[in-house]
Amino acid sequence: MNLKKLMVLTAACSMAMSITACGSNNNAGGNAAATNAPADNAAATDNAGAGSDNAPAAGEIVPEEGASLVIWESKEERQFAEEVAKQFTAKYNVPVKIEEVAPPDQVGKLTQDGPSGLAADVIIIPHDNLGKAASASLLLPNDIFAEQTKAENTEASIVGSSYDGELYGYPRAAETYALFYNKSLVKEAPKSFDDVIAFSKTFTDKAKNRYGIMWEVGNMYFNYPFIATTGGYLFGKDGTDKDDIGLNNEGAIKGLTEFAKLKEVLPIKSGDINPDIKRSLFNSGDVAMDITGPWELAGYKEALGDNLGIAPVPTIDGKTAITFSGIKIFTVNAYTQYPNAAKLYAHFASGKDSQLTLNKLVGSVPTNLEALKDPQITGDEFVSAFAEQAKNSQPMPSIPEMGNVWSPVNAALPAIWDNNTDPKAAMDKAVEQIKDLNNGASAQ
Repeated sequence: MNLKKLMVLTAACSMAMSITACGSNNNAGGNAAATNAPADNAAATDNAGAGSDNAPAAGEIVPEEGASLVIWESKEERQFAEEVAKQFTAKYNVPVKIEEVAPPDQVGKLTQDGPSGLAADVIIIPHDNLGKAASASLLLPNDIFAEQTKAENTEASIVGSSYDGELYGYPRAAETYALFYNKSLVKEAPKSFDDVIAFSKTFTDKAKNRYGIMWEVGNMYFNYPFIATTGGYLFGKDGTDKDDIGLNNEGAIKGLTEFAKLKEVLPIKSGDINPDIKRSLFNSGDVAMDITGPWELAGYKEALGDNLGIAPVPTIDGKTAITFSGIKIFTVNAYTQYPNAAKLYAHFASGKDSQLTLNKLVGSVPTNLEALKDPQITGDEFVSAFAEQAKNSQPMPSIPEMGNVWSPVNAALPAIWDNNTDPKAAMDKAVEQIKDLNNGASAQ
C-alpha cells in the first residue's frame, strides 16, 4: 500500500535523524455551565490574567475572565498532566482539574458529553480518532497557534494533527512500538521472527508461566506488521479510500500465516494477555521479549536497569517489519465555555518544555523539533531505537471509517490465534463487516 508513503517516510526519517543526530471517568467535573452550541473562535480579549506577575507575553491570547479548565488524561500519564497543570495555573491564574479517561475513549465520551457541557475543555486523543471528531464538528481548529505549531513540530506530527486540510491538533508525542528485550536472557536482539521462534523454543515453559516473547496478539495495533509488511493495508489512496480495503489481500494473508506460526512458542489464549500481565512477567524475567511502545519505557528501565534493550521489530518473511505509527495530540472541545484558555493550555502543554517533561516522566518521543535536539533526547539510546523503527512505520488513517476497523479485526485475530481459523476466512469476514459498517449497515 502507498499509505502516505512518500510523505510519511520522509517525515519519519527526518524525525529519526533529528533524534539520532542532535479523577475519575464521571462527568461531574465538566464545565456544565457551557452553552449547548460550539464555542466561537472569538479574538483574544484583555481579560483575567493580564495583571499578574506571570502575565502572558504581548500578542498572546488571554484567558477569559473567571476561566477554569477540565482536562482528560490517561491514568498512565496523569503525573505529567498534573505537573503541566500546576505550571499553567501559576503562569495564567487558571485553575485546572484533571480527570482520567483513556485516550481511545475520549472522542466517544466527547460525542456524548460535549453538547451537554459535561466534557473536558481539552482532550488528548490518538490521531486516528481525529477524523471522526472533526467531521462531527466536535473540535475547534488550532487557528491562533497554527503557524507556530507547524514551524515547531515534525512534518509527520502535523499530518497526524490535521484533517481535510485543517489543523486541529497540538501534537505532543510520536508513538510506534518496538521490541523490548531482557539482555540477561537474550544476548542479542533477534533479527527475524524465525530467530524469535528459535530462541523461544529454548526458553518457553508454559508450566512455569515463562515465555520467550509476549505481545497483545488480539490487538490489531500491535499486529499490523503481520498485515502490512508483506503487502496488506487498511485503506487505499493514501488511507482515504474506505472502499479499497487490503486486509484480506494475498500479502496480508501471507503475513498472518507467519503470525499463526508464533502460537507454537506462545501457547496461551489471546484473552489471557493484557498489558498488566505482560508487564508483570517482563519485569520479573518470565518474559524475555515484549513488543510494546514508549509508554512502558520508564517502568521497564526501573525494573531492568542496564539489562533493558530495545530493537526494531523483527523481520517477517525476510522483509523489514512495518509498524503502525501514531501521534498523540491535544485538541480543544468545540463546546468549551473558555476557548481562549483551552487553546492556550493545549499550546502550553504541547510545547518544548512540556514535551521534555513528558519524556522524562514516561519515556515518550517528542514531536517538537527543538526538543528532539535536546541532550535529554539525543543522549537516550531508547528514544533513538524508537526513531529507528519510525523509519519503517505507517500512520494510522484518520478518516472516520478507521473507527470501523478495530472491532472486526480484533475479532479476527483471536479467531486465528485461539481457534486455528484459516487467516483468509477470518479476514474475509472482517472485511465484509467493515464494509457494512462503512456503508451504514449493521455488520452481519
